[in-house]
Amino acid sequence: MTTKKTYRTIGAITAAAIGFALLAGCGGDTAALPAGWEKLDTKSLSVGYPGDKGYKEQAAAERAEANAAVAVKEEGGLRTGMVSVQLDFATGVDSAAEAASAAGAGIGLGATRKGTAEVRLAGAESARDARRIDYEFTSSGKDRTPAQGTRMTGVVVAGVDSKDVPFAVRINAVKGSLSPKDLDAFVDSITVK
Repeated sequence: MTTKKTYRTIGAITAAAIGFALLAGCGGDTAALPAGWEKLDTKSLSVGYPGDKGYKEQAAAERAEANAAVAVKEEGGLRTGMVSVQLDFATGVDSAAEAASAAGAGIGLGATRKGTAEVRLAGAESARDARRIDYEFTSSGKDRTPAQGTRMTGVVVAGVDSKDVPFAVRINAVKGSLSPKDLDAFVDSITVK
């Protein structure tokens, strides 16, 4: 015989399970990092990088003034991979499309664009829309970069945070050193504030 207490218990368990499922499936809060990854954190966003593949965060004194955060991979004294975050890098930008246009202009001459896509990031609902630009370029061999002529892979994710500050997350690495899955994981690791 089923009692009212049993129905209430079943109802409470069902409600709790539904609530948990909604929270777990809500990808808007914080992006998950793959195992072995660490996080760069800025006032506008956080992004993951593969610490287990040799990437290390740079101290503020070591990075260029335009970068709010950087992680680099060095091999044999050369920077073979880098993740950088630039904030407030353009004026008059108030949408993901405008941020991507401004960030795309910084890719440089000689780069080959491979594609542009709209992406949804984790984080503040008003700032989740962004654009991803995939490209390739040739290393100049200057400033401790790989030998001149080395092919490099690049990804830029650009958008505007919840306070209307434009951001650009750049990932550059020797071509083939990061898989397409790794590049997707960088993008998926971004949480906008």
